[in-house]
Amino acid sequence: MAYTTINKPSDYFNTKLYTGNGSTNAITGVGFQPDFVWLKGRTGTAYYHQLFDAIRGTTKALYTPVTNAEDTSSGLTAFGSDGFTVGSSPTVNGNNIPTVSWNWKANGAGSANTDGATASTVSVNTTAGFSIVKYTGAGATTYGHGLGVVPNMIIIKKLNSADDWFVYHHTLLTPSATQKQFILLNSTSAFASNGSATTFTSVSNSTFGVGTDDKISESGDSFIAYCFAEKQGYSKFGSYVGNGNADGTFVYTGFKPAFLLYKNSTAGATNWQIHDSKRSPYNLSVNRLNPNDSSAELGTTADSFDFLSNGFKARATASNSNTSGATYIYMAFAEAPLVGTNGVTAKAR
Repeated sequence: MAYTTINKPSDYFNTKLYTGNGSTNAITGVGFQPDFVWLKGRTGTAYYHQLFDAIRGTTKALYTPVTNAEDTSSGLTAFGSDGFTVGSSPTVNGNNIPTVSWNWKANGAGSANTDGATASTVSVNTTAGFSIVKYTGAGATTYGHGLGVVPNMIIIKKLNSADDWFVYHHTLLTPSATQKQFILLNSTSAFASNGSATTFTSVSNSTFGVGTDDKISESGDSFIAYCFAEKQGYSKFGSYVGNGNADGTFVYTGFKPAFLLYKNSTAGATNWQIHDSKRSPYNLSVNRLNPNDSSAELGTTADSFDFLSNGFKARATASNSNTSGATYIYMAFAEAPLVGTNGVTAKAR
């Protein structure tokens, strides 16, 4: 059985749906004060994904579909004890526009960390395996992440000028398993080789190491990193191989999923996609959004899943989610553990 120390996952991650009002809009019901908020208008085609965090502060937006530098936005204007406030930005608060927010709990505005060769500012929640790291590029060096365990996935973005969204995922290795590879969140491309190790060089219980690649360590530039470590019964960062069948691959997570982000890592021209249990509360889970573009929410069965009490199962054959022989990386968070330390078991949808 998959026991967990996190009996209530919504204390650390929660999806909150709301409807925009075109003005000031206080969103409550998250269940905690979020430190990382990912927002997306669900209709229309002009609404970028906007990301905010407690280290960079309110009104400082990043947009996943593009390489743009950090922007000052009237999107998220305040963090609250049970949610957040959004301003007049039509992207995340358009009048009568249904909007989704994905919320994670770290530990506020952060503090200095000197575990790496170069100092960083870290906001960390070791219970949930999540940290936000801000740092200044210094070429080939290491930065502290605060997790106390090896991170399984790290998303990095340069803040002060345009560059790609870098994603390290622990399953992206060469066949020899000695060379780390990476994939871009703002792109439909497959994974890329790390070349001569000039990009991402190491991960440990206390640090991650970078080379001289401008994406993640250009000297003097500022960067933000979102670091995730797997916690049994709460989060999972893995991969699966598609079977090209509507009776698709089953992926065991040890919990009923609340959130699923995935990408075909071996084929280009395929989207990153996000499903969650709030936008699709019943199986099939069909409602999905693409972090690599600004498209409206899709609700067809082309990339559908069943969310089960102990994992998820592909229910379509599209290249985005279940092509035969293709490898998919994923990040998943729990709605409920399969079995908690309190003996309560997850129920099927």
